[in-house]
Amino acid sequence: MISITVILEVDPNRVDEFVSAITANAASSREEPGCLRFEVSRHLEKTNVFALSELYRDRDAVEEHYGSDHFALWKKVADTGIITSRTAVRGEVI
Repeated sequence: MISITVILEVDPNRVDEFVSAITANAASSREEPGCLRFEVSRHLEKTNVFALSELYRDRDAVEEHYGSDHFALWKKVADTGIITSRTAVRGEVI
C-alpha cells in the first residue's frame, strides 16, 4: 500500500474556493478502485491549513489517480497560487 500525507496552507482569502475544489477531488478519488482512503481535515485553530490523508492499493493505483480527469481539474485550481505552502510524504506502508 502507498500512503500519501499532504499538509497545505491555503491563501486565507481563497479558503472557500479551495474547500470546493478539494472536496470534489476527494469524492471522485474515493470512487477509484485503487483508492482505499482519501480524507481531508481542517486545522482546528488555523482554518486555512488542511491535511490530506490518502491510501492507495499500490503504485499503479497512485499513477491512475494522478492521471484521472478529476485530479487534472484539482491541479488546475491548485496551480493558481491558492496554496501558499505544501509539505508531502509519500511512501510504502510498513
